[in-house]
Amino acid sequence: MRTKATLLTMLLLLLIASPSFALDGPQPEAVAEKMSFKLVRGVTNVATCVVEVPKQTILMSRDRGAIAYVVGPLKGIGMMVYRLFCGVTETVFFPVPQPGYYDSMIAPEFVWQGWEEKRAEPKKQEAEAPKEGG
Repeated sequence: MRTKATLLTMLLLLLIASPSFALDGPQPEAVAEKMSFKLVRGVTNVATCVVEVPKQTILMSRDRGAIAYVVGPLKGIGMMVYRLFCGVTETVFFPVPQPGYYDSMIAPEFVWQGWEEKRAEPKKQEAEAPKEGG
């Protein structure tokens, strides 16, 4: 009796679990490509992290003016440390599909990206917002 219950349970589990065996996994070529790209991205970010200091100074001076020559290098040093940390982490853990299936930990992915957009908020102009009054 006990053997029949065990066999019935095993058969039921096999029938329930069989659709999960039919799922296609990622192709090995795609996984190897994403892993190698993550490794190259990590090594590149480690090698080019020092470029964040002049990049942030230039971007801040474009967006904020003269104060950028004080704030820009400080922000650049912070971004340099962050890019270095992300690069080392991606280099060491390149076989691990995290975060998000080998996605980048930092945006933009490389230091030479992200120069085109203006990142500062525009100053509010009083002419745009008419005052309500009576």
